[in-house]
Amino acid sequence: MNRICVYSGSNFGNNPEYKKTALQLGEILAQNEIELVYGGSKVGLMGELSNQVLKHNGKAIGVMPKGLFPKNIVNENLTQFIEVADMHERKKKMADLSDGFIALPGGVGTYEELLETLSWSQLKIHSKPIGILNIAHFFDPLLDMIQKAIQEGFMNESNAKLLLVDSSPSALLKQMEAYSPPHLEFKWKELQEH
Repeated sequence: MNRICVYSGSNFGNNPEYKKTALQLGEILAQNEIELVYGGSKVGLMGELSNQVLKHNGKAIGVMPKGLFPKNIVNENLTQFIEVADMHERKKKMADLSDGFIALPGGVGTYEELLETLSWSQLKIHSKPIGILNIAHFFDPLLDMIQKAIQEGFMNESNAKLLLVDSSPSALLKQMEAYSPPHLEFKWKELQEH
């Protein structure tokens, strides 16, 4: 993997483990010469992650919609800064640039990006690894919700294998490097019955 797209919060969150692990991830990406692709901000976990990558002589590419956020939110030290027209173009650009995806803790924007990436994988729009860095069990409720969707018949069990989960950045990256897309069951159960 040459580039990984990371979705993460534009705030730090209340648990210091979030920032600590984001810094570990940044250092590991740089050490492994994996470029960071992310939202381009200098604040929150996003900012800490990108600054850590750059501090350890790594490369960080930021992608941000023009005019949507305050100018002073942009990390001006990035290897490359790409301005796009809107959020849809931003997500497509980030996905096109990347060989895999990691979600750190964050808010609704992080969830939205992660779930869209998962949906695209389920539909075979891409076959790139998707990792969740489950720091301090932050993503447990989401993982439970995915299991609930499987139990209630809205999602195939095989689709849960599209998500790689770990609390350690290095262990998660190892899973991602070894990733092979799982065989997915037919999505539309009603059509299968006929």
